[in-house]
Amino acid sequence: MPAFELKKRLMEYSIQIVRLYSDLPKGDTVAQVLGKQMLRSGTSTAAQQREADYSRSKAEFTSKMSSALQELNETEYWLELMIAAPVLPAEKVDALLKETGELKAIFITILRKAKGQQ
Repeated sequence: MPAFELKKRLMEYSIQIVRLYSDLPKGDTVAQVLGKQMLRSGTSTAAQQREADYSRSKAEFTSKMSSALQELNETEYWLELMIAAPVLPAEKVDALLKETGELKAIFITILRKAKGQQ
């Protein structure tokens, strides 16, 4: 996947995370706490990937991309917890969970190539 397409996809992912957070009930403490965790990790992925684009070495690139993957893993956890808690119905989160899984697969492929583990 070309870098510009990944950036665009990550921006859209971040926007979806922001919208989901905005839709959470404001008076529900659990929803807000879990939502803020999801918001932080879900929007951080795009920022980490952008930092990787400007890395000064292969090691720095790998580190930033690994951090982005960790943020995706964390976001997936918060989304799953919001379903299990239950803060949100699965139908409202399913598309984001699917996209999270696809993005994780992309990052894993990029990292394997960067590490020469194709």
